[in-house]
Amino acid sequence: MRPVDPPRHGRETGRDSERASGHSTAREPTRAYVLVPVLEAGERKGRDDARGGSKAAVARSAEARLDEAVGLAGAIDLNVVGQGIVRVSAPRPATLIGSGKVEELAAIVRGEHAELVVVDAALTPAQQRNLEKAWDTKVIDRTGLILEIFGARARTREGRLQVELAHLTWQKSRLVRSWTHLERQRGGFGFMGGPGETQIETDRRLIQERITRIEKELKSVRRTRALHRETRRRVPYPIVAIVGYTNAGKSTLFNRLTKAEVLAEDLLFATLDPTLRGLKLPDGHMAILSDTVGFISDIPTDLVAAFRATLEEVIEADLVMHVRDISHPDTKAQAADVVDVLSSLGVDTEDRGHMIEVWNKIDLLGEEERDSLKAAAERLPEIERPIPISAMTGEGVDALLAAIETRLKGEIAHRSVALDPADGAGMNWIYERCTVTGRRHDDDTGAVLLDVDVPMKRLPEFNRRFAKALRPD
Repeated sequence: MRPVDPPRHGRETGRDSERASGHSTAREPTRAYVLVPVLEAGERKGRDDARGGSKAAVARSAEARLDEAVGLAGAIDLNVVGQGIVRVSAPRPATLIGSGKVEELAAIVRGEHAELVVVDAALTPAQQRNLEKAWDTKVIDRTGLILEIFGARARTREGRLQVELAHLTWQKSRLVRSWTHLERQRGGFGFMGGPGETQIETDRRLIQERITRIEKELKSVRRTRALHRETRRRVPYPIVAIVGYTNAGKSTLFNRLTKAEVLAEDLLFATLDPTLRGLKLPDGHMAILSDTVGFISDIPTDLVAAFRATLEEVIEADLVMHVRDISHPDTKAQAADVVDVLSSLGVDTEDRGHMIEVWNKIDLLGEEERDSLKAAAERLPEIERPIPISAMTGEGVDALLAAIETRLKGEIAHRSVALDPADGAGMNWIYERCTVTGRRHDDDTGAVLLDVDVPMKRLPEFNRRFAKALRPD
């Protein structure tokens, strides 16, 4: 039996200690042990595929997974007192990892006085229950941890409803054979009554009733959000959505571009609820910039579904900025995870005209590596060229704004029309939905001459409405 990789003990980040000291409550943060099971067959396959150049070449290292899991634990102020990697030759149905390693870890958990073990994997209800018995402590898996983080971060009513919906859906799926007390029967009325419904049936029914109520509330929220989007469609400003892996620097870039003060921390999932602000482009035109929730690997399907209304801001966007932490050792794997989520939402990630890739945090690279990175970007065709920047220092931001402006111009058609001064409805339509770049009067005919930038998505309607008023450019 291979031993558990030596754990790194007592790691408590500066952020953890600051928050612990800043709280007025006397309760100490929960002591947690973070464990990353690594399936060795998957590692070998990843190495083999990497030689062949397949997508599996972006598989994460065990150390990077451990660092991310520790970061996730720190995101909800857990005091990580120990961490380790367990190599698994084949997953065990009862405990995921082998019995010998379970016993070895039990001694470590007891020695660290851990109140919680975070297992960075998807555990079945039976596996979770068996590990809790073996280690005599609470156990949560990756999905449970992410749900806890989202629950702590959600600020708006919509965000809280979405998180609760995802949590209840996940909880409902785990009622089957989850706990032995759920098998007890509740008796019916009278001595001759039937056995009644089991506790598990009661719990499932109560959860389903709450899910139904939340879904109804979210429908109302979605209708409101749809009305807001329709209002923005009438405004002649294109929408630019920022997406990326969590902690890639999206909110820092958002603040840099819009002079806003959105929460930006070196913290996983610092931002959950979407924020929109005006963005002034170099040519003076305006756009709407949208900051969205960060993505992560193995994000629970229920959570993606619950946040679909929020992520529809990305689907509706005229341009998507994919922000990558280019200094991170797993930046390629993170980018692949973001692309997978975008594809699941229906975003065409192959449409380079619709996406800009932003290589952020170049200030964390050495000078030689930074120059090499910029040279590699310059060699790519302009439509595929990523923009290296530092949202923290501002380096490369001017080039990014120029790239955004160039891409958005491809979404605009220039037209000139001659309108009757009495056509107030036509002028109102143009001013609400397009950008008027010039206006003058024709002294001979009395017509109002307008130079108009028309968003491409409105061009067919514009051409139909003003077919007789169009003038040659």
